[in-house]
Amino acid sequence: MKKKSLGVNALLNGLRSALNLIFPLITFPYVSRVLSVDGMGIYNFSNTYVNYFVLIAGLGVATYAVREGAKYRDNKEQISEFASQIFTINMFSTLIAYVLLIGSLLIFSNLRNYVTCILVFSLQLFFTTIGTEWLYTIYEEYQYITVRSIAFKIISIVLLFLLVHSPNDYLWYAAITVFASVGSNILNYIHAKSFCRIKLVKDTNWKYHLKPILIIFASAVAITLYVSSDTTILGLLKNDYAVGIYGVAVKIYTIVSGLISGLLVVTIPRLAMLIGKRKVREYNHVLQEVINSLSILGLPAAVGLVMLSQEVILIIAGKKYLNGTLSLQIITWSLIFSNYSTIFNQCVLIPLKRESKTLRNTVITGLINVGLNFIFIPLWSYDGTALSTVIAEFMVMFLNGWSGRDYIGPILKSRRTFKSIVDSIVGCMGIVVVCILLKMGIPSLILRTTLSVVLSVIMYGAILVFLKNEIALEYLDKVINRLKGY
Repeated sequence: MKKKSLGVNALLNGLRSALNLIFPLITFPYVSRVLSVDGMGIYNFSNTYVNYFVLIAGLGVATYAVREGAKYRDNKEQISEFASQIFTINMFSTLIAYVLLIGSLLIFSNLRNYVTCILVFSLQLFFTTIGTEWLYTIYEEYQYITVRSIAFKIISIVLLFLLVHSPNDYLWYAAITVFASVGSNILNYIHAKSFCRIKLVKDTNWKYHLKPILIIFASAVAITLYVSSDTTILGLLKNDYAVGIYGVAVKIYTIVSGLISGLLVVTIPRLAMLIGKRKVREYNHVLQEVINSLSILGLPAAVGLVMLSQEVILIIAGKKYLNGTLSLQIITWSLIFSNYSTIFNQCVLIPLKRESKTLRNTVITGLINVGLNFIFIPLWSYDGTALSTVIAEFMVMFLNGWSGRDYIGPILKSRRTFKSIVDSIVGCMGIVVVCILLKMGIPSLILRTTLSVVLSVIMYGAILVFLKNEIALEYLDKVINRLKGY
């Protein structure tokens, strides 16, 4: 199989992650004005409700499939047998999820007002499963996934403006949301035949696959519960206003965090393949590149968002959400911890089959996070929620790093990693200076924000090149060679 560029894959996956996060920001201002408050309430509740069953249908299969399947990708017979078994398990879990969903609709009478909208959203269960996106991750086919995603997002936006015009059109909005999210997955299933033969099989090795899948699933459930607990506890102890303020801060943070993680997680199948084939030296080299790249990307993203938090809130949400500025500045520091934690987990613990440690770390962190919320929220409301999130993300980063210290420790102690961190800190000082000067000199919100981003990137890059940072010099050489090619 032709080896694909990690840099190109990182760019493509980062673009796809950004699109998935930005799509709701494009559509929400329109639908929030067109649809009634009740309609939006039905839409939001139905979407949230179905997401729990999407989690059950997924079962942790995708993470497990990428880890195990990466080592078979050069053998069509082996990957076909493996993919068919995983697909069969996934179809079975999807059937269970549908049975539980339909059962809940029949049992709980207070769900009657939501039945139609829930059934529309439930299409995600089936189409997510037949989409077999984990197969495309195994083969690092990010170009196909990104192009497909862009096309369906554009079609969805057009459909939104064509079909959603009145307060009662929330079902159309739900259908368009599903179409944007998983509508292309039928194409995935057809296109998957170019990689391998995938079908339902009787002789699935349940005993071999099920234990690690269930452990990964338990970790996913624990993460979902502790991530959701922030908003839930805030709503219980405070009010809807506090939840609304915090929600905007989280949405902005999630966009930036998703973009960075999207640039980095493309290395997961490559690392899984290398460790699966016992190529430890190559694995260590790629892992060091990932950690060093995160050092270069994570800190400036956090510093930049802290400096521009007020401007970003004004642009995205408006003046009525300005009270969330401090919450955004606090939770932004989670960018560094959460992305390091993701790398330690997805690139080290999962490929090394230490998913039981991931589960333990997640449960411990979740309990700490819930406890901190009950302490901080009465004191500082939504700012306290943000602080508890930062502490929790630091905890899970530390625990995941400790669990993989035999691989991560030597990299963090290396001279190259230390230099990357120092270079990044010095570069961030340039970002702070640029943002402060522009705040003093430019009154226009849009112009100030745009110039702050552009000039901060230029300043940061220039400082890294001046400090002879290896990663920055490598990217500069690639850009120069690409321009020479034209």
